Amino acid sequence: MGRIDDIADNWHASLAALEWQHDLGVLDALEDAPVNRYALTDALRPDLPRRPAAVEAPPPVANADPVAVARQMAAAAQTLPDLHAAIAAYDHCEIKKGARNTVFADGNPAARVLILGEAPGREEDIEGRPFVGAAGQLLDKMFAALGLSRTSPDPATAIYITNVMPWRPPGNRDPEPAEIAMMLPFVERHIELADPEVIVLMGNTPCAALLGRRGILKLRGHWTESHGRPVLPMTHPAYLLRQPLSKREAWADLLSLQDRLRQG
Repeated sequence: MGRIDDIADNWHASLAALEWQHDLGVLDALEDAPVNRYALTDALRPDLPRRPAAVEAPPPVANADPVAVARQMAAAAQTLPDLHAAIAAYDHCEIKKGARNTVFADGNPAARVLILGEAPGREEDIEGRPFVGAAGQLLDKMFAALGLSRTSPDPATAIYITNVMPWRPPGNRDPEPAEIAMMLPFVERHIELADPEVIVLMGNTPCAALLGRRGILKLRGHWTESHGRPVLPMTHPAYLLRQPLSKREAWADLLSLQDRLRQG
């Protein structure tokens, strides 16, 4: 029995070590011979996510204002792919260094409704798309109740989703005001290029970015305006997962959104 117990202990230890390496991003098995990945082209590296065309950041300037640099790069973007590339090239935000992917957007860019979230979580950082974890699944169900979907090709029944922060903050902490300020020019340009009819602010971070206010439980359900568009603050789906009783208020907010779209 001692031999069997040793085998079982080793198996569990090996499995734990494998899961730990997977969480660190070690996804490739060892090969018989070493591989110089720096010598491989991107086309021969299936482990790399497909990226937009590279964009050169402005030449580094000592003590450059990160917000001014962001404003310059965002203004130069003429299309959504341009903006994606510009954000991926922006190196002034420390959060980027610990993130696996730049999470840009998902859904139909021509949608009437733009949903602005807070920041990617673990699943979003791995997959490179916003709202794909448990909160994202709830978000999809919420808007499906209104006949809206991120997969719809029809702008009238589609949603377009992005976040204030394109990178996952360490430990899923809230973005700091300085970090929000750096990304705000990109968010504003994103809104200009997508040109939605209505913006839904999911949580405190987008309210801080576009409205300069926090306190989502007081702000939610009250229509306001930002960047020339009607804006509806709502509680984040992650909050609703923790506080299921608040789904009643979220449903009231969704019905209010439905009424506004019918008027539009």
